[in-house]
Amino acid sequence: MAPAPRRSSRKDANALPSMSSTFWAIMILASLLIAYCKGPSEVCGQLAAGTCEIVTLDRDSSQPRRTIARQTARCACKKGQIAGTTRARPACVDARIIKTKQWCEMLPCLEGEGCDLLINKSGWTCTQPGGRIKTTTTEDQMEMS
Repeated sequence: MAPAPRRSSRKDANALPSMSSTFWAIMILASLLIAYCKGPSEVCGQLAAGTCEIVTLDRDSSQPRRTIARQTARCACKKGQIAGTTRARPACVDARIIKTKQWCEMLPCLEGEGCDLLINKSGWTCTQPGGRIKTTTTEDQMEMS
């Protein structure tokens, strides 16, 4: 014969409803997810206004003395801004710079590097003090559509 379940004489012993442990585990996980989604920089996959992140970065070093890098960035720009490059990082820049293709106005090169527009305005070059040149070209998204 099984022993009879013990009953507590305390009034607060059964303060929580008798739910299964699975229910309480789900409730704890849900509350942690809600707390995580209210983080300061991102809100559940949403970027803060005026910020960017690199989504993909591919490098091709198959040719000697030349590396071709392609990157894709995701930006949440404010009104009047568009995704661009500042100090060799993705950033939100004034849309006028992109429309007029005055790339050097967005300060795309690192500190100490010189910026020059390519002749056809398809990109820019960053010249380091030692003479090394990095060339960046853009893809016109309007032509690709």
